[in-house]
Amino acid sequence: MQRIGSTLALTLGTCLLLGGASPAQQTIHVSPRGDDAGQGSAADPLATPSAAIERARAIEGPVVVELAEGEYPLASTLGLGAEDSGLTLRAAAGSEVRLSGGRRVGQWSVVDDPRVLQRLPEEARGQVLATDLAELGVEEYGSPEGGGLEVFYRDQPMEISRWPNEGFVRIAGVLGEDPVDVRGTVGDKVGKLVYEGDRPERWVGEPDPWLHGYWFWDWSDERQAIASIDTEAKVIELAQPYHGYGYREGQWYYAYNLLPEIDRPGEWYLDRSSGVLYFWPPGDLSDGDVMVSVVDTLIRVENASGVRIEGLILEGARATAASFESSSGCAISDCVVRNGGGWAVRVAGGEDVGVTGCHIHGVGKGGIALSGGDRATLTAAGHYAEDNDIHHYGRWNRMYQAGISLSGVGLRAARNHIHDAPHMAIGFSGNDHLMELNEIHHVCEESNDAGAIYSGRDWTMRGTVIRHNFFHDITGFEDRGCVGVYLDDMFCGTEIVGNLFVRVTRAAMIGGGRDNSIVGNIFVDCRPALHVDARAMGWASYHVDTTMTDRLKAMPYESELWAERYPDLIGILDDDPAAPKGNLIARNIIIGDGWDGIYDQAEPFVEMTDNLINVEGVLADPEGGDYRLAEDSPARDIGFEPIPYERIGPRTEP
Repeated sequence: MQRIGSTLALTLGTCLLLGGASPAQQTIHVSPRGDDAGQGSAADPLATPSAAIERARAIEGPVVVELAEGEYPLASTLGLGAEDSGLTLRAAAGSEVRLSGGRRVGQWSVVDDPRVLQRLPEEARGQVLATDLAELGVEEYGSPEGGGLEVFYRDQPMEISRWPNEGFVRIAGVLGEDPVDVRGTVGDKVGKLVYEGDRPERWVGEPDPWLHGYWFWDWSDERQAIASIDTEAKVIELAQPYHGYGYREGQWYYAYNLLPEIDRPGEWYLDRSSGVLYFWPPGDLSDGDVMVSVVDTLIRVENASGVRIEGLILEGARATAASFESSSGCAISDCVVRNGGGWAVRVAGGEDVGVTGCHIHGVGKGGIALSGGDRATLTAAGHYAEDNDIHHYGRWNRMYQAGISLSGVGLRAARNHIHDAPHMAIGFSGNDHLMELNEIHHVCEESNDAGAIYSGRDWTMRGTVIRHNFFHDITGFEDRGCVGVYLDDMFCGTEIVGNLFVRVTRAAMIGGGRDNSIVGNIFVDCRPALHVDARAMGWASYHVDTTMTDRLKAMPYESELWAERYPDLIGILDDDPAAPKGNLIARNIIIGDGWDGIYDQAEPFVEMTDNLINVEGVLADPEGGDYRLAEDSPARDIGFEPIPYERIGPRTEP
């Protein structure tokens, strides 16, 4: 730590109170049963982390703030800066320590107001409870669009009142007031939706009804307020601005934020005008069973070095649980990050910041976002996400909220387990990233035309390696197909090497890009295993002289540094840039029918060599799930390198 204040007596006194701890590392103890006026010793702990951090700022050298078992509700964000460099904030060994941005709600009463009961469905009357949040001092609620107050019961996220309770209903029709046609996919720019049945009649007169839908494309969702409901014409009109892509018949949506739709245990509704929260609890209700989220960010680290956060449960944030900005040599490890409205951990700028061994679930947006480095100079940031279990994320913002996001230069995602999510596992942009030894499955569950690992539309974002990952059971919304590794819209210079794909539709996809390699992978029951197209020579040709060229010229691709690192970029504009040149598909093992998704127009530009397609005796027992090479496998003769299965996934499951 760096000294704040220069009073020698304060520093010496603090050391003595801490029991003569070594100047090399001193410990301040905190307990829910402590007192912020206490000494900070194990026998006389402080009560709050914020008081302990203030106390630590008066101490020279590294300091550990150790939290005893219990819950620590935060009144505001814990901010750590340069003066806190070297601080470790950790849980006591073997203790469950909760750092919470929420408030416990204990005062409930059965709803008996006739006006409210009339709005509730019959089965909910006598079951729905109410509490006045304003009496708890909670008066800022946010919007139903996202990022606002949420409800959690016994550590589980509860569902805002909605219909239907599961899944979606379909748009029965659009009015065609402003038609849109995207390569034969037709719809309407105006948000007036025809519905079937009479359910929306319940919502007439409700103060703030919303719809959440995939309005035009399967990969683009949006939450939109209802402006009016015409029950005679059976038309719902949405509030402007309308969805950017428009709306079309057959797409899916559900309604939410409606008191009349509390019709099963676990649903809630907040009347934002009165501050009254309505909730049908899924079980007995004791003090402390219900928590509502209040604080936006729990921990924010800025311009610091060597800060460590260890072994905590971070929960109840409306936005990001923990963020690191312009910091170096920091880490968050062995934490549980859950039940928040935004990202679990965000790292922006700085260098060498890691997220390791964490269990992340139930967050409203993505899991871990890493960004940093300098693309112009190809300077790596060195941030990393390793050995994490990340699942059931994207609760609120469903699309493009990755389990791990990599943006910049030289970032690493290794040995993570990413699963059960509506959209992508890893999204990346920039240069020279490494994604290896991750297990990824049951992602893209609510989308089609999406990728478990995804990036797109740039010639200059090169040097990324995707190797030794295990992808399985990725088949898209309603099993209508998805992508394992998706190099979209002319993306270039990526290596897909030594991965195992099992039951992944369109497992490895090159969407018209150049200089990519798909080498030494195993594909089992992937239909197709490979996809390569030449879209820039066809429907996507307009991107070549616009987006692609603009992004090329934004980088110093002709500089000595870039020319040495990425020589294939030199002269690209004079080398038939729309053609998918330089792609290599070699030494892959493919088992299953319908493997070939290589388009005729792209085939002349693809080098195919030494691939083993439906060759007997290549793998030990693929039907039984043993994907190791057979003892006498012909793959050994072509130089196939065995995949290190024993190293895939977190080294210690959280």
